[in-house]
Amino acid sequence: MTKADLIEEVSKLSSLTKMRGFGSFRIRHRNSRKGRNPKTGDSVSVPEKRVPFFKVGKRLRELVNT
Repeated sequence: MTKADLIEEVSKLSSLTKMRGFGSFRIRHRNSRKGRNPKTGDSVSVPEKRVPFFKVGKRLRELVNT
């Protein structure tokens, strides 16, 4: 499975997917909000969206930190 395949699969998720020892993927919902254009200072509307979230598993965290 390539990174692109993995990203595509995660984007189809509606809940949690766990990979034992590696981590877990889930989709988080971000509500719409008011933002600010940093260049002009104008107020802009940021639409709601779904974003991928990854939580590192214990085994992967241990491997990285040794």
